[in-house]
Amino acid sequence: MAESTPLTNQLLIAMPALRDPNFARGVAFLCQHGEDGAMGLMINRLSEYRLGDVLAQMNMRSEIPEVIDAPVLIGGPVQPERGFVLHSPGGDWESSFRISDHISVTTSRDILVAMAAGNGPQHAIVALGYSGWSPGQLEHELCDNHWLTAPVSDRVLFETPLEDRWEAAAGLVGVNMIQLASYAGHA
Repeated sequence: MAESTPLTNQLLIAMPALRDPNFARGVAFLCQHGEDGAMGLMINRLSEYRLGDVLAQMNMRSEIPEVIDAPVLIGGPVQPERGFVLHSPGGDWESSFRISDHISVTTSRDILVAMAAGNGPQHAIVALGYSGWSPGQLEHELCDNHWLTAPVSDRVLFETPLEDRWEAAAGLVGVNMIQLASYAGHA
């Protein structure tokens, strides 16, 4: 993708009226946004897999219970067979993209090898698939009040329980989702 915009490294929070089952009550972290479109990872959609399952599919294993039982998220509906690790800095991975001083995304196997051995990043989210928007699509959805944006918070990203991330992300900009109407209007 081309040069990033201020929406890169932001959270997209689905407004109550957004009914698409892939995104309803969802929170996406925008890894990149530019003239070619946008790419992000949902950070509050639990998949049916655990990290131990993913490692086994890749002929790897771990003896560390926290690694084996770590949740794997659904990053989005695009390429659901492809894995992404959204993580805090550290490590020298083969295929990494630095989003900010605090967050990178890696797609290479070496980060999973390190995680399986207990040598991975301090904070990490493993996701299958990603969320993608074609050029202008995200801007159109923002104008139609489908999404609220908020600055990323390491606390929301890595520490808040999955089921609380939607409301916690909205709270970053002072919005209480329970008090919002489930329809949008234009003045």
